[in-house]
Amino acid sequence: MLSVHDLGKSYDGNPALAGVSFEAAPGSVVAICGENGAGKSTLMKILSGAIRPNTGEVRMDGRKVDIADPHHAMALGIHTVYQELSLLPHLSVAENILLGKMPHGRVRWIVDWRETEARAAAVLNDFGFPGIDVGTRVSDLSISVQQIVEIAKALIAQPRVLILDEPSAVLSQHEIELLFARIRDLTASGVIVLYISHRLEEVFDIAGKVVVLKDGRMVLEAPVAEVDRERLISAMVGRSLAAIYPERAACGGKTVLEVRGLTRGNKFSDVSFDVRAGEIVGMFGLVGSGRTEVAKAIFGAEPAASGEIRVSGEPVAMRTPADAIRNGIVLVTEDRKRDGLALDLSVLDNSGLASMDLVSHFGIIDRPRREKVVAERLDQIAVRPRGLTRPVRQLSGGNQQKVVLAKWLLVRGIRVFVFDEPTRGVDIATKVEIYRIMADLAKRGMAILLISSEMPEVLGMSDRVLVMRSGRIVAELDRVDLTMERVFAHAAGIDSDRVPA
Repeated sequence: MLSVHDLGKSYDGNPALAGVSFEAAPGSVVAICGENGAGKSTLMKILSGAIRPNTGEVRMDGRKVDIADPHHAMALGIHTVYQELSLLPHLSVAENILLGKMPHGRVRWIVDWRETEARAAAVLNDFGFPGIDVGTRVSDLSISVQQIVEIAKALIAQPRVLILDEPSAVLSQHEIELLFARIRDLTASGVIVLYISHRLEEVFDIAGKVVVLKDGRMVLEAPVAEVDRERLISAMVGRSLAAIYPERAACGGKTVLEVRGLTRGNKFSDVSFDVRAGEIVGMFGLVGSGRTEVAKAIFGAEPAASGEIRVSGEPVAMRTPADAIRNGIVLVTEDRKRDGLALDLSVLDNSGLASMDLVSHFGIIDRPRREKVVAERLDQIAVRPRGLTRPVRQLSGGNQQKVVLAKWLLVRGIRVFVFDEPTRGVDIATKVEIYRIMADLAKRGMAILLISSEMPEVLGMSDRVLVMRSGRIVAELDRVDLTMERVFAHAAGIDSDRVPA
């Protein structure tokens, strides 16, 4: 039903896509994989009508189609869910889902609001999310629920080809399972799904075929059943990775971070834990469990109402992020674009935001020294492409995340790193680099709290795992007790005694 042949796209003579060809049969899921900058987004934009190719053609049902613009793509039945949400925040869930398709009553220009909300509720119910209030304004929803609404908006159009760009990046494991169930329903009715993801385990779970792009060219097209994890990683990064997670020695340092009885309204209650020097403590929980809220409280961004935080034995008051930084605590935020970066500022400005004292004298910035210090740090963590004056919004997601890391790595006196979803939306090679940085920080004696919704990441990087549910820590598991089944059982409130070791 869908085939692309010899697709190519260049910008100023530089190829972003070159000679890409593959086919997708009705009712199939084709995973599109590759590092950031491999050409996935360019391919997706061509198929969705956002840009025109320089070479090649697209065929549907055996007929060549010249996809002129997004409206034409949708008329052909091609609908795209982008990683960057396109919802209108001031409108309700129902209005966003049926935007441009709202039913009318007897008078043509008057919207039938009851029918609008009923149709929106029906598509969410079919998706497996009957509890979402369709009258709620989108800006009042969590990022994960917004992602669900974005997907529902595409589903109500009854697509023939559905392109999903990192749809699970902000979803919990339970929500991912519901998404996969809906994808299977769609493919059973003949819909083609092109699934773009950095999460390799999802490729093996949902896709029948995988296409790997590298440097704008297709380097692998094969049935998933004929590809193992090692071959897929090797195709993506151009080299073999014996292990994604770095080996680490057992930690036995002194306690650096102590949290006691931390409470904030209905967000979290009586949260207590410790993190030692050189230790990586994972925190896992389903969406709404309170993980991110705890991180923000520790960092002073959303202070707790009660409880105590100690750093190296000394009680500290975390009223603002400045308090946290002064006491040696930094936070790599869940949403880098909203909370971690000033997108219109340069790579240099973003990297040096938190370390002005390092490059200034009597309040005057030493610009040559700032450039030298920042450039050295960016080289150490391999930010590409180089260019300190480049606006940070022009970087790939993985390189933007490295700029966030560089910002904190330049700060003096840091003792505690809190990572909230540090590898969300980044490619496998960048993940490996971030894991190496985390392991190096732990080796240097930092105390690290790792919050992640990726179960393999939590299990692969953590010395201990704290499990949150409904705003409370419900379990603490050492490495000997760490299994995916046990962690998820505690997070979902399942009787963990029935879960096999």
